[in-house]
Amino acid sequence: MAGKALYEPIQIGNITLKNRVGMSALTRNRAENTYPIELMKETEWYNAPGIWDDKHVAGWKDIVDAVHEAGGKIYAQLWHVGRAAHPDAPEQKLAGIPVYAPSAISARGGKFRNLPGKPGYVTPTAVDDPWVIINQFKHAAINAKKAGFDGVELHGANGYIVTQFLDNTSNHRTDQWGGSVENRSRFGLEVLKVLVEVFGRDVAIKLSPAGGYNDGMPLQDTLDTYSYFITEADKLNLSYIVLVRYSKTFDAEYDGVPRATKHDVLESYRPYIKNAKLFLNTEVTAEEGEKLVAAGKIDGIFIGFNWITHPDLVKRVLHGKALDNVPNIQLTQRNKSEDDWYTGYTDYPAAVY
Repeated sequence: MAGKALYEPIQIGNITLKNRVGMSALTRNRAENTYPIELMKETEWYNAPGIWDDKHVAGWKDIVDAVHEAGGKIYAQLWHVGRAAHPDAPEQKLAGIPVYAPSAISARGGKFRNLPGKPGYVTPTAVDDPWVIINQFKHAAINAKKAGFDGVELHGANGYIVTQFLDNTSNHRTDQWGGSVENRSRFGLEVLKVLVEVFGRDVAIKLSPAGGYNDGMPLQDTLDTYSYFITEADKLNLSYIVLVRYSKTFDAEYDGVPRATKHDVLESYRPYIKNAKLFLNTEVTAEEGEKLVAAGKIDGIFIGFNWITHPDLVKRVLHGKALDNVPNIQLTQRNKSEDDWYTGYTDYPAAVY
């Protein structure tokens, strides 16, 4: 490929990366009963890994150590799905608590394919004290630190709990956590602050202002909310902010109306990011990323799906090799059988160099 801007080292927080192409955190559903397994050394809801007890810490430490031995760096992405959970899901039953959200408002649609009858979203329980969940995030960060992660990324995208507090269609609270832009931003900002208490400069956040997952706000409300939230988050000395672009692939329609709020997230929010590094995600090619980094519009890119199917993605791009592995779509987010968790996960070949 022409140009080498993507292959320049970059400082994020307290660590230096060899290049500016990161692999997105991805839901691959290979953590049986929420515990990380040996298989996950080879890459990264249902069978999603947790990090709330000592067994989780031990499992993650094994994986983090393997990443470090290979010369890599790894952040733990911390998330709480809020109203996107289901009370009959095994993980929710394991938690032994209701499906919490800012308000008792269900998201539209949804399909829990692993539950009998494939039910949709339910009306959640409005959490009485959001600090309970904020402290759970801090506990997760403490465990991530014990496991040796280089940092943590707060999942503030895709309609999960941070987004649910930000969004005035899912947050109808009348206390300090709802109503105004400042109040709706409070939850996510307080989570970031407790993460910074644990990891210092090595805290990041992922945001998807265009939505598409689990409803969204009208455009002007979206612009007003995220402009404020990003401005305030950027004051917290974060390592990076990753913006997820609009994607038609994830823009479900209800009653013939698209659910996303389509707009250019890079142009809309770049001016508010003055301290943190900025990464762009969703359908970003290495070629486009090269141009954007060279032009100073972003600092790096995150690639998800193409990295799943090409474990040597960065090397392929550097050597001009095609991304030609055929994805095993059926096994992208589930194991083949009780005895086979590898197929569709770690069996994609590297290119011949």
